[in-house]
Amino acid sequence: MTTSNNPLLESWSAPYGIAPFALVRPEHFEPALEATMAEHRRELDAIANSTATPDFDNTIAALDRSGRALARVESLLNNLTSAHTSPALQEVDRRVQPKLAAHHHAARTDAALFARIDAVYAKRESLGLDPESLRLLERLHLDFVRTGARLSPEARARLAEIAEQKATLCTQFEQNVLADEAAYALVLSTEDDLAGLPAFLRDAAKTAARERGIEDKWAITLSRSLIVPFLTYSERRDLRETAFRAWISRGENDGPTDNRPLAQKILALRAEQAKLHGYEHFSQYALVDRMAKEPSRALELLRKVWGPARSRALSERDALVREARALGYTHEIEPWDWRFFAEKVRKRRYELDESELKAYFSLDRMIDAMFDCANKLFGLRFERREDIQAYHPDVRVYEVFARDGSAVGLFLSDNFARPSKMGGAWMSEHRLQSRNGGETLPIIANHNNFAKGSPTLLSLDDVRTLFHEFGHGLHGLLSNVRFRRLSGTNVLKDFVELPSQLFEHWIEQPAVLRQHARHHATGEPIPEALVARARDARKFNQGFDTVEYTACALLDLALHSRVDAAGVNITEFEREELARIEMPAGMVLRHRLPHFAHLFASDGYAAGYYVYLWAEVLDADGFDAFIEAGDIFDPKVADRLLRYVYSAGNTIEPGAAYRAFRGRDPEVAPLLAKRGLVEDSA
Repeated sequence: MTTSNNPLLESWSAPYGIAPFALVRPEHFEPALEATMAEHRRELDAIANSTATPDFDNTIAALDRSGRALARVESLLNNLTSAHTSPALQEVDRRVQPKLAAHHHAARTDAALFARIDAVYAKRESLGLDPESLRLLERLHLDFVRTGARLSPEARARLAEIAEQKATLCTQFEQNVLADEAAYALVLSTEDDLAGLPAFLRDAAKTAARERGIEDKWAITLSRSLIVPFLTYSERRDLRETAFRAWISRGENDGPTDNRPLAQKILALRAEQAKLHGYEHFSQYALVDRMAKEPSRALELLRKVWGPARSRALSERDALVREARALGYTHEIEPWDWRFFAEKVRKRRYELDESELKAYFSLDRMIDAMFDCANKLFGLRFERREDIQAYHPDVRVYEVFARDGSAVGLFLSDNFARPSKMGGAWMSEHRLQSRNGGETLPIIANHNNFAKGSPTLLSLDDVRTLFHEFGHGLHGLLSNVRFRRLSGTNVLKDFVELPSQLFEHWIEQPAVLRQHARHHATGEPIPEALVARARDARKFNQGFDTVEYTACALLDLALHSRVDAAGVNITEFEREELARIEMPAGMVLRHRLPHFAHLFASDGYAAGYYVYLWAEVLDADGFDAFIEAGDIFDPKVADRLLRYVYSAGNTIEPGAAYRAFRGRDPEVAPLLAKRGLVEDSA
């Protein structure tokens, strides 16, 4: 295949340089990646072998400019394999990921290249660099050091092997989870099977069945937007148990999709990687480049929350038992019962029916709501571009404009579950914003897995997820930096969740709800009384929510803090660790280890799942700045938020960035109050 007949190697002439999705086939990727890796290697060699004295522009800025063609193709592959994959594309992905890992590792351990970076770094204080340039120099130097540039040739060679092996294993882990999710459907055939299911869920289940070629029946898949409401409403305890067991056993089924041996190998490789860098275990290595700095600080926060959360969960379980007994049930509260009886208690205690609430949260209106909040806060305007084709018909493309009318970038909104799509919700970048080597505007995508309906109605949790991912999206779209390495969400992991979690707060504000939460059939605004009941009910079951998350974070840190990581049986470890922390009966982890993609689909959140709670301390404290100002869209507070958080990328050390926005360090109390884990807020 030549450049002339490979669209990945041709100029992308669509608006904003978006990929020519309609022309791209799986067989295009391998030759395109080979060609762009070779091009990148030539760029790096030119920098490394330059006879000019190393300086910021010819070494550091040049390095940041390199690899654009490779990044374009690689990001497209990564986006498609998670958002709209196929067996052919998965096969390509399995072949190329080890090669990509080897390429990037070789680049970051190139002795000649690092010598030039190190030479510039050594005289950084005398170069008169502006803060952003100095930050880039420090980050690139650290990137190379953490990859192994200072280690012996033997250690670098072994780290290269580890990187390739992990790439293969992590790719397979993610594909196995997707395979288990895509293969399962609980088919409902009769009214008895549908007992208790509200109309919105029946509608979504009917659509899910039709998409799988099942006519005149209903299907519950393992998408959260189907399985969670099914566990909440189904009167059929036997079917709840069946669906729940399938949900929590993803990646743990004997056969080709069994993730247990893969996870064991990944853990052993990470432990070896850490030891080659001089650390006792992987969590020490991982947290050096986080706000927490060391595992003990992350554990300190988790323990502050675990005790109150566990106590609250136990009292919630007592309430569920009382409710069950009052309704004539005599069985114990099992994990497939918790949501069912929690909904009964919520409905009785707060006169709140989640299905009644969902009628006011149609997907289209909630998208309008998040765009409106972005406009009021940051002056952004979103215009639908139906002429720009994305990778799937469900994906909507929006052109984004600033307050002054200038172009900001493209936003891809991909909201529906499908068999070709990874479960969960995430933000991705098809292209990063930068100005090094010319103005490059961002192309940002949000991915959710809502069950398609007519219309699509969302739970409050779904709406928070929508706003959460859009917060990440804004972090990418609003980036205003020179260097690609510092752009958008390329920040420390325990800071990256601040923009996303902070943005969730706006959908819970009465002014936003009054304007945008309208009945899908009548257009009537949500009643004030219903808003009040929803607000009162918000803290109910927070013990459950906090425990199922915090237990995952505790297990993650414990797992990656093992010195003897080789040979660990993850299911035995999970069972023993849950017993050690005294996980309440009737509860399970939000993500069990065999399908915990945050930990095993890449190294991104390994030893770092705690970051959501760390960032929640920041977001709860940060939103209080608007409350204190007396206006949830206060222009001065919004301007500081834009300047120091959403647009700054990684140009400012995150602790300093937060202090510049808030005027002080964060406090933990707002988090505990937000979750109802202190007595005066219960």
